[in-house]
Amino acid sequence: MPFCEYVSKMPEKTTILKGFSKLSSEEKLLVAAGHCTDPAAAESDLRSFHHQDHDIQKILSGISENTITNYPLPYNVAPNFLINGQMYMVPMVIEESSVVAAASSAARFWAERGGFQAKAGKLIKKGQLHFLYAGDVEKLKGAMPVIVKHLKESTRTLTRNMENRGGGIASIELKDQQSIIDNYFQLDVRFDTRDAMGANFINSVLEEYAAALNAFLYKTKGFDERDFEPLMAILSNYNDECLIEVSVSCKVDALEVATAAMPAGDFLRRFVMAVNIAESDVYRATTHNKGIMNGVDAVILATGNDFRAIEAGAHAWAARSGQYRSLSKARVDGKQFTFSLEMPMALGTTGGLTHLHPLAARSLEMLGKPDARKLMMIAGAAGLANNFAALRSLVTTGIQTGHMRMHLSNIILKIKASSEEAKRIKKHFANKKVSYQAVVSYLEKLRKHAT
Repeated sequence: MPFCEYVSKMPEKTTILKGFSKLSSEEKLLVAAGHCTDPAAAESDLRSFHHQDHDIQKILSGISENTITNYPLPYNVAPNFLINGQMYMVPMVIEESSVVAAASSAARFWAERGGFQAKAGKLIKKGQLHFLYAGDVEKLKGAMPVIVKHLKESTRTLTRNMENRGGGIASIELKDQQSIIDNYFQLDVRFDTRDAMGANFINSVLEEYAAALNAFLYKTKGFDERDFEPLMAILSNYNDECLIEVSVSCKVDALEVATAAMPAGDFLRRFVMAVNIAESDVYRATTHNKGIMNGVDAVILATGNDFRAIEAGAHAWAARSGQYRSLSKARVDGKQFTFSLEMPMALGTTGGLTHLHPLAARSLEMLGKPDARKLMMIAGAAGLANNFAALRSLVTTGIQTGHMRMHLSNIILKIKASSEEAKRIKKHFANKKVSYQAVVSYLEKLRKHAT
């Protein structure tokens, strides 16, 4: 059907669209384009981002719901990450050029000083069955050993493969939460998902536990299944046992070249003070930790993992004391400087998008096909690198000079400068302060003199 004919039959924008998910990708694209000011131009733009390889587009279209096109982000690499004695070329998917530049700069700086030291804790993730129970609580608690055995047996078909890989159910604990809500309880379950992200595995097991617990109460004398009301079964993204620790360390005098002509002692005093401020001031801590997540999220996206889950867990960890604080710490012991990061990091290298998305698979290949622990440490190192680079700029030259210089290319694209104009703009602003208005003014002068 021609576009103009299809649009003429589309419902008004105020009409609820029924059955939209059942439309073909082509029909969905046309409906969406019809919500733009110039539908024909919108249709053209949307189609222009379709992948030329039909098989790859089929994969991308199948990943999510109501997909009409692709939304590309820059796929970048940051070299020279020396982590536990091994060098990595780290893939980063992010639109902010200064993040990749900062990561690359910090990685090389620390590679020349021993690199990043990292370790990852357990691969334990958590999930909960939330339920109400109006029966005899002490009897329920007393029956837990039998219930746990019953629950594990009821999900054997779901857990067998994970158990064969060395994972499975680590523990099941009944938690009395009646201080929060009357008759409210949890089954708090710890899972070892090995190298898998494990979200679907965890949720499937927990939902089966709800049915299995109901069946146990029904068939066991002295219990009444009518006392049991399952509320929800869902994983938690607060994986406080699945921690990574990353650090860099060097002699104080090895920092002279990092300080923009500022004595190393002054630099370190200011650097440590900046981290301490992020420990006590929530406004600074939020931006401080966002800088860490710039690097972490970019690696997570590049490897097909869930950056939103890691963000949620990281911020919960930052607030575990009751006050939101810095995820990183800095100290000077005598003549030794140490900068470190600790945070939850539950990633996977199998399942999900890690191999389904072609570039996620390439990212893991580029990293030497790491297991989950290694990938967690790599992402953490990228976060600490970005944090170091940002703080170094903040306490010396200021962050805007470098940021706007990296942003210059985006400004050039926006103002549609020619390749020759772009060269002259970059040369002119090589040692000058960059702002959007300054670049526009300079381009106007160039064009005025050219006429």
